[in-house]
Formats: sequence, C-alpha cells, structure tokens
Amino acid sequence: MKKNKFTRIAGSILLILLAILLIGPFLVPVPPLENTVSAESLADEDSKFIEVNGVNVHYKTYGEGEPTFILLHGFGASLFSWREVVEPLAEYGTVIAYDRPAFGLTERPMEWEGESPYSQDSQVELVIGLMDALGVEKATLVGNSAGGTVSMLTALKYPERVTSLILVDPAVYAGGGAPAWIRPLLGTPQFDHLGPLFARQLEAQGTEFLKTAWHDPNKITPEIFEGYQEPLQVENWDKALWELTVSSRESGLSERVSEFDLPILVITGDDDRIVPTEQSLRLAEELPNAELAVIPQCGHVPHEECPVVFMQAVTEFLR
Repeated sequence: MKKNKFTRIAGSILLILLAILLIGPFLVPVPPLENTVSAESLADEDSKFIEVNGVNVHYKTYGEGEPTFILLHGFGASLFSWREVVEPLAEYGTVIAYDRPAFGLTERPMEWEGESPYSQDSQVELVIGLMDALGVEKATLVGNSAGGTVSMLTALKYPERVTSLILVDPAVYAGGGAPAWIRPLLGTPQFDHLGPLFARQLEAQGTEFLKTAWHDPNKITPEIFEGYQEPLQVENWDKALWELTVSSRESGLSERVSEFDLPILVITGDDDRIVPTEQSLRLAEELPNAELAVIPQCGHVPHEECPVVFMQAVTEFLR
C-alpha cells in the first residue's frame, strides 16, 4: 500500500511539473513594443527600398561602374556599420550596402509561405535576388561576421555570380546559432510565446556587445551607439530577431573550405573577441587561394574601428 501511495504522489508531482512546463510559459506576459515606427520614417535621404523575393529591402548605393561590391553586415548591425568605408570603396566601382533580414530597415515579415525569409538559404537567395533586381551580373561580396557566412554560402551555390570575396572576421568555425539539441524546443508554441522577450535582451545587452566588438570601446561615440539603436524602433524587430534565431543552423562551411577557388581576402583585427582572431588565421590558411590581413589594435569590426588600415588591405587586394 505504501508503494502505491508513493507511486500516486510521484505521478502527481510529475503531472504538476509537466503542466508547469506546458502551460507556465503562456502565463508570462509579453507586452507589445511601445513607440514603434515604420522603417520608412527612419530612412535617410539616400535610402532606397526594393522588393526582393517578397521582402522590402533597404539599401544604399555609392559610386558607379565595375566592379560591383555588395556589403553584408554582421549580427545585430545594419548597413550603418559600413559608413566609414563605402565612400573610399566607391572609388573603385559601385558599392551596394543593404540590411539583411531581421536587421536595419529591411522589412520584417511575420507571415510567409514556404521557407522562412530569415533562414540561411533564403538569405543566400536574397543576395542573388538583389543582384538580379539591380541588374548586377557579378559582384565581389564583402561580408562581416555572419555576413561573411552568407557571402561564402552564396559563392558556393552561385560561383558564376561571385568574382571574389572579402571576408571580415567571418563566422565559419563557430557561431552557427543555437545548439542542435535545443532547436526542436525553439519551434514549440511555448518558446514562440517567450521568444520576443529573449530577443529584447539584445536591447538590454547591446551596448556591452558593441563594446566587446571593439578593441578600444572609448572610440565608440554617442552617434555610433545611436546608429545601432535606431533600428530597434521598428515594429516587430523583436519577433523578427526571434525568427532568425529559430531558423539558424550550422553553416557547414568548415568542411567545405577546400571548395573555394576564387580570390579571397580575409581581414581580422588582432583582438577579435567575437570571432576569435585565431579562427580567421585558420581560415586563411585552409582556403586554397586566400590572402590575409591582420590589423593591429583592432577588434571584430575593423571597417568601423580601423577604416584607414582596412582600406589599405582592400586596396592591395584589388590591385
């Protein structure tokens, strides 16, 4: 009898725990974002928008003629992060900088048919779709961090469209999103409900993350902080960032580096604490046809922190 009583108590406890796990997340309030605005209201005078694969993409262009450079920013950033180098780079041809899905002023769709617009495959297709929409046959892709990942995946899938790669502290050997063991949970209704709250931590921790990306955080001006914070005024930025997290996968690039046969420049700061410098050194060593530029006293975003030396490395590569 004592054994049966213990079994009943244990079963009751398990049922209570299960109910907490299944129902508890829905009891957590997720208040709507306040004071959000449209992306268009935050646009600059030189901002442009174009429909690509069902997504209204925010972009800017500089210079003219060939070659064409397409700039892909990293996680938590936007085309704003290229502000120091777009004009110098435009002296060599046409420069197109755009906001990747879930960031900047590019549309953040909440409904879609088929594959998520935030997935890696969709982001690769967006690069090619943007090139098609703007009449660009071939381009040099310049990608920072996760933007470097998308650049490399695009070059593998569409080698005939990519002339060369400039990879700025690219995320190749790490940084593929959530661990595989937790991904099935991310798609559950419970996590979907709480997801925007997790995403909003970016706003709370964004300042410290940005400081970590720089070798010398004292160089980050109030205007730079404001430039990074501005897109967090756009409606559904939190939900879009969560959708990006849910759709994230390992890129598999670390096993495919030998497949790259186009000219590549790998640029890294010697004090990268986001994608450790050693990973960029490894990548340049393993790529069949890569040059390496290590910028001293610089962090994860050398195009922002050390733009003059960054452009020197790019200029030597282009020559």
